Amino acid sequence: MNFAGVIEAVSRFLVSRGHPFAVIGDISMSAYGMSRMTLDVDLVSTGEAQNDVIEFLESEGYETIHRSDGYSNHTHADPDKGQIDVVYVRGATADALFADVRVVDGPDGGTIPILRAEHLAAMKIFAFKNDPSRTLSELEDIRFLLTLEDVDRNEIRSYFEKQGLGRLYVEVEQWKLGTRFRSGPAHHPGRPPGAEVPPSDSAAR
Repeated sequence: MNFAGVIEAVSRFLVSRGHPFAVIGDISMSAYGMSRMTLDVDLVSTGEAQNDVIEFLESEGYETIHRSDGYSNHTHADPDKGQIDVVYVRGATADALFADVRVVDGPDGGTIPILRAEHLAAMKIFAFKNDPSRTLSELEDIRFLLTLEDVDRNEIRSYFEKQGLGRLYVEVEQWKLGTRFRSGPAHHPGRPPGAEVPPSDSAAR
């Protein structure tokens, strides 16, 4: 997949329409220093952008394979254009997320806008609450974000606590790479796999 080309094309469109956005997912984790392979581009934008985003991607030859209030997923027959997944946020969550987006080096010499590490962690908490099968991978990412020099650990702790997961935060802090959580995914509250929960207005407050 031509990550730089895809991100540039979508970025140019979103900027032209005045929609704030950021790159999330594996590409943003790589920007923070946690290298990993990825096969798609993950973005977050506002709920107001959803119709424009979908119309633009479909005009570019993407097929919309899923659409809901909080998410849309798109795939292209051309491997260079690959798959794009978009999360849509609204209200106070959108205001908080996009108030402090930073631009950093991205794939293939380009630049990308990314969320603060603390807000990225908040989105990951919602991700595994939505799909408990992602618990361990998302918690590993959060554990990495907690090791960053300037990260606000208390802020990340607060996002766990707002979801009733304060005890899990302690486990994340104590977790060493290469080990499993003592209790495993079944211990953590969450909805059944596949049960979709749009991002809440309380996600990043």
